[in-house]
Amino acid sequence: MSRDLFAISPVVPVVVVGDAADAVPLAEALLRGGVGIIEITLRTPDALAAVAAVAKAVPGMRVGAGTVTTPEQVEAARAAGATFLVSPGATGALVDAALASGLPFLPGAGTVSEMLALRERGLDALKFFPAEASGGRAYLSSVAGPLPDLAFCPTGGIGAGSAADWLALPNVGCVGGSWLTPADAVRGHDWDRIERLAREATTLRE
Repeated sequence: MSRDLFAISPVVPVVVVGDAADAVPLAEALLRGGVGIIEITLRTPDALAAVAAVAKAVPGMRVGAGTVTTPEQVEAARAAGATFLVSPGATGALVDAALASGLPFLPGAGTVSEMLALRERGLDALKFFPAEASGGRAYLSSVAGPLPDLAFCPTGGIGAGSAADWLALPNVGCVGGSWLTPADAVRGHDWDRIERLAREATTLRE
């Protein structure tokens, strides 16, 4: 079920929303550009309200909650209407809560031991984080040998210039990135720019 997320877009936009009022036009701009998935990080006071707004007003957008770090956030995200969860790492309590929620879950892992622990819990679609700082493409490529059954969404330090190289790895299903929704574009309500960046991102698998 979590692997289904990888097929939606080559890039999952990782979005910090400071004002919930921006969430719907931002999501609509991404959708017009052909990107039908958004990860709204739980890093701001308005994040859950932003998730709820997109879930209600943009039915064509798959909205998820990112930077989920506690069981309480799992429940809050589910109640807000999130349709998937993403975490930067994983503890036993967090995995328990995420699995109990019934939502697709991309838990963060940066080492082989963490990947093995998550596989033991039945999770085979993971977030590789922080991607560049954890060894980059060379590291994740090496992981494909002993762990061929795992697929990843690398996130952290990836931009438009390196995304295609990550996507070329056999164990990468998509990448996460913030470059589709630059902070200045969001602040300036430059939705046309975000739509253009989204459209460019959809060609990365070609």
